[in-house]
Amino acid sequence: MSLLELIAAADERGLAASAVACLDRCLPQPVDGADPDPLRPLWAGCTDAALWPDRLAEVRAVLDAAADEEGAAPRIRRLLGEAPVDRAVPGLREWADACSLLALEVHLGPDPAEAADAETVRRCREGDPDGAGPLPAGELRRQIRILELLAETADASAAGAGLRQVLDVSAEGQRVLRAAVSRRARRDPNERP
Repeated sequence: MSLLELIAAADERGLAASAVACLDRCLPQPVDGADPDPLRPLWAGCTDAALWPDRLAEVRAVLDAAADEEGAAPRIRRLLGEAPVDRAVPGLREWADACSLLALEVHLGPDPAEAADAETVRRCREGDPDGAGPLPAGELRRQIRILELLAETADASAAGAGLRQVLDVSAEGQRVLRAAVSRRARRDPNERP
């Protein structure tokens, strides 16, 4: 299935967790003293819908206070501001789709050989990553894997294990992106990542 098909088929928990994972991977390297994992509280809201509104408010407050204007941080704050507080599926699906789109666009950006154009992102989301470059192709594989993991662990007994696996996949993706941004910054110190 393509990424778009998986998003269309995902349940409420899958949409919430895949969206949070996308935003998590896009967070810039934290400055000294900043919370290294500001979205962590929201993961509990992915497991328990009753916790979602409070955890979402907590994460919004933390990121608003940080007011980081580097990289994707402003877009992440905007998307968190648009997240459905009630975790209802129609709005949640649109939000998860927007988070997926942001993650692919961010992964196109750090590679100077790739242009973050709408056509490349559209092709990736429809299942054709040819010519997109290694970072967006890897991000596409991660998003697909995460949605598949969440679908496989949809029953309550496996839900916690599924989210732990998603966290592992997402953390690895975050390391990959941060390393790419860091390499680019060393290559061209006058250019902001």
